[in-house]
Amino acid sequence: MTNTKHRLIVVTLLSTTFLTGCVVWKSDYDKLQAQNQQLQQQVAAEQQQISRLQGAIKYTVNSDLLFAPGSWQMKPQGQKIIADFAKKLAPTQQNHLMVSGYTDNAPIGPALRQQGVTSNQELSQKRADAVKEYLVSQGVKPDLVAAQGFGDANPAAPNDTPQGRAQNRRVELSLVGSGS
Repeated sequence: MTNTKHRLIVVTLLSTTFLTGCVVWKSDYDKLQAQNQQLQQQVAAEQQQISRLQGAIKYTVNSDLLFAPGSWQMKPQGQKIIADFAKKLAPTQQNHLMVSGYTDNAPIGPALRQQGVTSNQELSQKRADAVKEYLVSQGVKPDLVAAQGFGDANPAAPNDTPQGRAQNRRVELSLVGSGS
């Protein structure tokens, strides 16, 4: 009986050791499985965000966020906004992107005139070109992006209030069909 009792103790110890090892291994496996599932959910969420972005017709950014008044040089805040857009669009870009610049109807000031800008149309074109160049620098395909300035044409709001003029100073990023 001592021999049988001894065998039973050894088998019990081995079984306990083996099962404990499996429990630790299984818990590690469960952790990895949970991490994997979380990563898959994050990737799926990002893909949905990219799909929504590609499915969007137009993304409008107020020019006051992108540029200093009377300038077409992008502010750091504006660069961040456009970089975030490019980061989502560039990896899966298939459609053409049109960058449209608009201004309010306020006359061009003396500082801009000294820089050779004589109309709102010229200012809006320079702003659209600046956004286009920055998009390309952030990975957007240069052959799939174009820029057009429209000046104070097609206002989004009446130009008779400061709020309306602010709404009219904008850049629109529009995804258009690949055949365009």
